[in-house]
Amino acid sequence: MISNQPMQRGQQWLEELLRLSKLPAVVQATDEATPHDDKPSYWLTIEPKNLTPQQIEILTGPEGAALDAIQYLVNSILNQGQDEQQQAAYTIELNGYRRRRQEELRTLAQQAAQQVRETGGEVELRSLSSAERRQVHTFLKECEDLETQSRGQEPDRRLVVRRR
Repeated sequence: MISNQPMQRGQQWLEELLRLSKLPAVVQATDEATPHDDKPSYWLTIEPKNLTPQQIEILTGPEGAALDAIQYLVNSILNQGQDEQQQAAYTIELNGYRRRRQEELRTLAQQAAQQVRETGGEVELRSLSSAERRQVHTFLKECEDLETQSRGQEPDRRLVVRRR
């Protein structure tokens, strides 16, 4: 029986997915301090200690693609048909991948902001997933002199940073 509490629902759903995939991993759920789009935000961390390096690599996928897919599924499935106050944003973490990638994106956002300020032109950031584009947008939201916008169609959608 899946809990009606969003954090526990996410944890139980991911543990069941891993169990059905024959992967002996435990999931740690934590409440993220900053809400995402006014929804509660939770990190579901897959503990790597019972996984082989190959299993970790498969679960992460090239450039985090498998983690992104699992994250998309958990967000889509658990929020479908839920009242707005029961919806939540879930981030799937494994072996520090998301934290490392978050720092890379923060650096990328800072470099783009600096380049736009120096040149006055716009900077296009390519090869970001929709979740990564959203993160960069959030990082740069505090910059009153800059704005961000997505341009193009998937799979070639890009984030554009420019002066306001």
